[in-house]
Amino acid sequence: MNPIKWKLHWQILFSLALAVLVARFILPICSVQSSAYVEGFCQFIGKLFMNALKMVIVPLIVASIVAGVMHLGAEKGVGRMSAKTFLYYTFSGAFAVVVGLLAVNLIGPGNVDPAVAAAILGEASETALHQGLMEKVEGRGTDDLYAVFLRMFPPNIVNAAANNGQLLGVITFSILFGAFISKLRKELRIAQQSFWDGAQEVMLHLTDFIIRFAPIGVFGLVTPILLHAPFDQLIGTLFSFFITVLFALAFHFCITLAIVLKSFGKLNPLSHYKAMAPVLLTAFSTASSSATLPLTMETVEGRAGISKKTSSFTLPLGATVNMDGTALYECIVVMFIAQLYASTGTLALDFSQQLLVVFLALTTSIGVAGIPAASLVAISVILPAVGLPVEAIGVVWITDRMLDMCRTSVNVFSDTVGAVVIARSEGEIPYSNKS
Repeated sequence: MNPIKWKLHWQILFSLALAVLVARFILPICSVQSSAYVEGFCQFIGKLFMNALKMVIVPLIVASIVAGVMHLGAEKGVGRMSAKTFLYYTFSGAFAVVVGLLAVNLIGPGNVDPAVAAAILGEASETALHQGLMEKVEGRGTDDLYAVFLRMFPPNIVNAAANNGQLLGVITFSILFGAFISKLRKELRIAQQSFWDGAQEVMLHLTDFIIRFAPIGVFGLVTPILLHAPFDQLIGTLFSFFITVLFALAFHFCITLAIVLKSFGKLNPLSHYKAMAPVLLTAFSTASSSATLPLTMETVEGRAGISKKTSSFTLPLGATVNMDGTALYECIVVMFIAQLYASTGTLALDFSQQLLVVFLALTTSIGVAGIPAASLVAISVILPAVGLPVEAIGVVWITDRMLDMCRTSVNVFSDTVGAVVIARSEGEIPYSNKS
């Protein structure tokens, strides 16, 4: 069977298996010169893939955030529903990120032996030292929180866009720009919406094109790590990271969203979990909230009894901007990498920087496309913003596919909870037509 025709996740798993074979069994028996040549080539293709991801960061984030925000309140007659939907997505995402932050600090998957952390980080550790990241974060305290807010409004938005470490201002500008598009007169508003919808679609296609090379990039990123890291301790550390993400996702899925259903949806959460089972299974298997959207709308309308007006507004919007699981995952990944660097003595994130991680995880999740592995682009935004090299993202590739499936399920389920909550606030009674 031709591996080129395999689905992306099988290609990535194959590249991971190939990386294990090359790093653990082939290179150790090769000559030093041959091993160094192969490692250098792997570093090259890994860096090439990461550069391609960095290339699309600014246009993808701007187009996606503007396109998502501009539809909140752009349609006449749904202004009230837009405000409620925006509030739900904001608070739901915020709770998810906080759950992730608490879980990663409580479990501490990246708090390992310094030698193990240095081996896992590999070349990214060298990048950190070369870029002087320790000096960038030394002496920062909670007073630096003021600087975070100042960076939200840069004096030169072009310079901010050119610096991947200063994208906070770009995100703020994009949110405001998208919000004020709805204030334009009709013909101008329609023109802007057409342009930004088109720009977003182009960027999604371009990002999808780059992600198609992920198996090659994964091989280049992971092989040097596996070559130098203690394999048993590497697996143990990644397993701890994997469990941390699963625990946080499960808590948000089973506890946080259940409380929301009970408190604001006024219904038994178990009935909604049971009704949404087909949606959850589809989201888990496809790892795509966009691909699951038709079934989500059909199930919410048919099984939950939500009106088409409510579902057709909240669910498509949620598939674009409501990414609870993704935001939670982004936060844990960045904190996990930060913990690894703290273990090597390179840097440690203080309260203000962790708060910045929370904010960026929440806002960048708006610009994450509903396609597999796209959250890597958002993580590439957050890492340099808190003084971490983007190359460090390679340490989580091994677990990404399974966690992608899990966090997509949380994303989609949160969308359905939002539909129930908004419907109830609009005077509808979900499941009222059910026995």
